[in-house]
Amino acid sequence: MESTTVNVRGIDIHFNRYNNGAKERIVFLHGFTGSRHSWDEVITFLPKTFDILTIDLIGHGETSKPMISSRYAVEEQIADLQALFQQLQWSNFTLVGYSMGGRLALPYASQYPVKKLILESSSPGLIDKEERLNRKQSDEQLADRILNEGLTSFVDFWEGIPLFHSQRQLTLEKKQHIRQERLAGSEIGLANSLRGFSTGVQPSYWDKLEEIVTPTFLITGELDEKFSKLAKEMKKYLPKAAHKEIMDVGHAIHVENPELFATIVEDIILKEDVR
Repeated sequence: MESTTVNVRGIDIHFNRYNNGAKERIVFLHGFTGSRHSWDEVITFLPKTFDILTIDLIGHGETSKPMISSRYAVEEQIADLQALFQQLQWSNFTLVGYSMGGRLALPYASQYPVKKLILESSSPGLIDKEERLNRKQSDEQLADRILNEGLTSFVDFWEGIPLFHSQRQLTLEKKQHIRQERLAGSEIGLANSLRGFSTGVQPSYWDKLEEIVTPTFLITGELDEKFSKLAKEMKKYLPKAAHKEIMDVGHAIHVENPELFATIVEDIILKEDVR
């Protein structure tokens, strides 16, 4: 494994690379409060024939955390990814995005070619203007809370939201590992991520789904009713899409059952066609 920082469009992007030069290429994009390490356990179950990039997104991990929230906008992040891939001479790869990372992977794939697109518990954004405004306001308040009360207080709150209730079944060791990853974040990085790239701020991509001809695989957890419902709706519009609902897990399938998640990703990359 190589751990590298590359300067792209004025910011430093940090990523890990595994199995450099292997046949199949795959990129993983983590969720909010995560980092490239979110995928560490999944990678242990993937074959050495995969050349893998796990990227710290802007405001997270060891990647830059600009003070201006507009630098976190989805269009900026798409341009960052494309510049990084050009610098690395990466093409013909499978793109995997979880939650916030999926909200970036989807619009990226609507602009640039990828071999396959895997979206775990993700959304194309909000169509309704009032709903978007309400979400933007609540995310602004959450950003203020992070800056005013600090990271530990925010992580205590974040761990308790209903989206992550199914993670209460995890071992104490794994729960502590997730907590440490969240606590390794930065107040300004997370606050600006919310202000510049929250679900309420980003454009809705529902009207772009019909244009995405990339084979797309939607993976959701049975216990995450909201995102399972979203995936079923997305599948109606995506020209080449399949949806897998995984039993006994919630929002973060790769955390709650990393071995199964890795097996699904491997099957998609090596043999699965959209039916």
